[in-house]
Amino acid sequence: MKALQPVTFLVGAVLFGCGPAGEDASRTPAAGEPEMAATQDELILQARGIFSPIPTTPPEMEGNPANPMKVELGRMLFFEPRLSASWLISCNTCHNLALGGVDLLETSIGHGWQRGPRNSPTVLNAVFNLAQFWDGRAGDLAEQAMGPIQASVEMASTPERAMETLQSIPEYVELFRAAFPDEPDPVTFENLAKAIEVFEATLLTPNAPFDRFLRGDASALSAAERQGLEAFVGKGCVACHLGVNVGGTGYFPFGLVQRPGADILPPEDKGRYTVTRTADDEYVFKSPSLRNIHLTPPYFHSGVVWELSQAVGIMSTAQLGTELTTEEVEAIVAYLKALTGDQPVVETPILPPQTSATPLPDTRVGLAPAY
Repeated sequence: MKALQPVTFLVGAVLFGCGPAGEDASRTPAAGEPEMAATQDELILQARGIFSPIPTTPPEMEGNPANPMKVELGRMLFFEPRLSASWLISCNTCHNLALGGVDLLETSIGHGWQRGPRNSPTVLNAVFNLAQFWDGRAGDLAEQAMGPIQASVEMASTPERAMETLQSIPEYVELFRAAFPDEPDPVTFENLAKAIEVFEATLLTPNAPFDRFLRGDASALSAAERQGLEAFVGKGCVACHLGVNVGGTGYFPFGLVQRPGADILPPEDKGRYTVTRTADDEYVFKSPSLRNIHLTPPYFHSGVVWELSQAVGIMSTAQLGTELTTEEVEAIVAYLKALTGDQPVVETPILPPQTSATPLPDTRVGLAPAY
């Protein structure tokens, strides 16, 4: 799957029902996406020009074709704590699949009880994001998977240690050979990341009420949820939150009209500027997906807001320069709850035992350089 390009468009175009990038409501459904039913419902037609349903099958990853053994290996590695120096932290620690793909903490706790600097985004549907991390420093899920393993504040390991661990476990060596059958030496750090990527691409949440609405079921949304969708579009929220993920399509300044307080927008975290070193990118962040947002508090990269209604109110003043009424906030929250889809059912794998050659756990802080 090619990386998505940032999407910017005039809010006025949406208000007149044009939708982003000239999309047509009669477009051909993507792979894995059920056919759109014919409808005369104007709100459905307008929404189809802005959003897309979550497909029921994973997209193909460019340069990383999936096969059943690769997905299975990725599932095991996602739950593998021995990829961390302490043997305590796995991908699932911060992206808990039983909790909407997050850890429900303001900022994640990593190696040696260190706190990370930002809230952990959900891994669910992350394959559809423009890029990964709040600042977009990883172009895809494979690149993202490499980061936490090496981060001293997260898993505090190194590529070399991770490979030594996997190569010391015969079952993993065989799994890598089955997942990458055309490679003479398949147990590599890059292949570890590719396996995790194809597994994470399966973590989709289709069939939300909003998805059924987009496909033509006018009864899928209640009156309050329809009212919230109308407000979400009419007030301009869709300038940053559109597409299949209702977000994740571009980078936007936080505090476009009015900067929130320092607890919500810490002055030391300058967002995408840390990646590009461009002044215009100060306090610019990737817009988060709003899919399953009801399940994944706390909100914002700082993770200090626990109530969805409060987050909606903050965004209306900070980004739109308007005060929403209580009724408008309640309606938008009702719509956002309708973005919760079927959660992926993933069985926790039984992992193969370590051997005498496996590097033993190390709980010392500062084992690896910061990523």
